[in-house]
Parts: sequence; C-alpha cells; structure tokens
Amino acid sequence: MLTPHSHDAADKVDPAMESSKDGMRALWISLLVLGGTAAVQVVIVLISGSVALLGDTLHNVADALTAVPLGVAFILGRRAANRRYTYGYGRAEDLAGIAIVLTIAASAGFAAYEAVHRLLHPAAVTHLWWVAAAGVVGFAGNEVVARYRIAVGRRIGSAALVADGLHARTDGFTSLAVVAGAGGVALGWRWADPVVGLLITVAIGFVLKDAAREVYRRLMDAVDPSLVGAAEQTLAGTPGVLGVGALRMRWIGHRLHAETDLLVSDRLTVVQAHAIAVEAEHRLLHAVPRLTAATIHTDPATAGAHAAVAHHR
Repeated sequence: MLTPHSHDAADKVDPAMESSKDGMRALWISLLVLGGTAAVQVVIVLISGSVALLGDTLHNVADALTAVPLGVAFILGRRAANRRYTYGYGRAEDLAGIAIVLTIAASAGFAAYEAVHRLLHPAAVTHLWWVAAAGVVGFAGNEVVARYRIAVGRRIGSAALVADGLHARTDGFTSLAVVAGAGGVALGWRWADPVVGLLITVAIGFVLKDAAREVYRRLMDAVDPSLVGAAEQTLAGTPGVLGVGALRMRWIGHRLHAETDLLVSDRLTVVQAHAIAVEAEHRLLHAVPRLTAATIHTDPATAGAHAAVAHHR
C-alpha cells in the first residue's frame, strides 16, 4: 500500500530520453535534407543571379542551421537534475526556441534588404528554367522537413521543434514564389524577381509571428486549457477524492509537470491518504499525454486545515 507506484521522477526518465532521441533524429534528418536542397539552389543562384532564389536559399541555409541550437538543447536536456538545477536542464530547449525566432527574424531582414537593393539596382536574371526547377526543389525539401518536424515535435511535446517545422513549411511556399518570379521575368517583367523577394519577406514575417507566439507561451508556462480540464476531471474521478484544489501545470522542455492539492476525508490514516494520492497520480499519468511527474498533496476535509500557513499565502 505504501509504494504501489513511485513518486520519484527519476523512475520516469526513460520515456523522456526516448523523446530526446526522436528529436535528435528529426534534427539531423532535417539538416541533411535542407542542406542538400540549399546546395542545389546555391549552384543555380551563382549561375542565374536571381535575388529571389538567393533569399530563398539563404533562408533554407538558416533553417538547416537551427538544428544546431536545438541539438545542443536536446543533449543538455538529458543531463540529470542536481542541487542547483533541481528541475533539470529542460529549459535549454525553450532557450533554443528563442535562437530559432532570432534566426527567422535575421532571414527576413536580409531577404528584405536584398530585394530592395535589386529594385533600386536592376540586374538581368538568366537560366530561368533552372531557377524555376530550384524553386520546386526548395518546396519539396521544405515540405518533407516540415511534416517530419511538426509530427515529431507534437508527439514529444517540443514547442521549439514545432516552431521550426512551421518555419520550414513557410519556406516551402516561398520557394514556389520563386517559380512565379521566374515566370514573370520570362514575360519581360524585370521587377518580378525582386518583388517576389519582398513577398518572401512578408511570408517569413507571418511565420515569425507564429513561432514567436509558441515560444513566448512556453516561456510563460502556458499549457493547453484542455489538458488542465482533462487533469481536473481525472483527479475528481479518483476514488476517495472529495475535491480538487489548485492545479498547476508547466512544461520544462518537452516534459510536462503537474502539482495539485486533493481534498480527502479527515478520518483517513496517513497511509490511506497516501494510497489515494498514488492512485490519483497513476490515473493522471495515463490521462495526460507527455506528463512525466506529478506532485500531489492531500488535505483533510476540515476547515482551517492550512491555518498555520495561511498568513504566508
């Protein structure tokens, strides 16, 4: 009765470790795919002189390089908690999200600069069929990476990896814009290439907004309200629970933690109250995806149970 299910978070490390391995695998596969895509585009940029394709290529390179801070974050996240970092190093993943947002912002700024410069100083674009082909390659490569990153990020609960996937998806559509720009130049519209470059900048701005919002919410300990509702319903349905007090949930990297107070009968022994808490934790771990730890405190259903600490609250 005392230990039917462990309260020790160390006993739940293996699933989190597997999630980190999934994340690392997604990063390196993405790096290879986007690196190959960018390499093809670089060659065509040098041949054609397309500023729209240049912006798309540089953006793909930057997107590939975001694997570096995320990879470092996943490696740090595997380190065990210690007396200084008692919750472990999962927050490194959120800091990596900031680095990704800054990378997206830098890409947008550089693409805008190059497009405006070409508008002010027009130049001929050659090998238009190759430019269009490079745009199609860019779209295909980015869409493959986007689908993979978003799927893995949602499965392991990594906001940074999902944000990176959204970034890759927008890159794919901007690559198709390069194809449209090449078509415009073929029709004699010399301004089509830099205008497409500006449109790419606008598209990057939208994905920047979405990615920044995801990372901001994670840094502010925001969770999906539906997760809170599911947790409350699960706790309230546990036999012996008379009421659910404060429930707090937070992400640390891609690991979800919960803390709550449960109201139980004041006639129970310590052992009986502990058994109810253990059962509540067990149910919670099954009901809430990616929850790796829950701290549950039981309170007797009597008035003034917290009178001794009420003035501290």
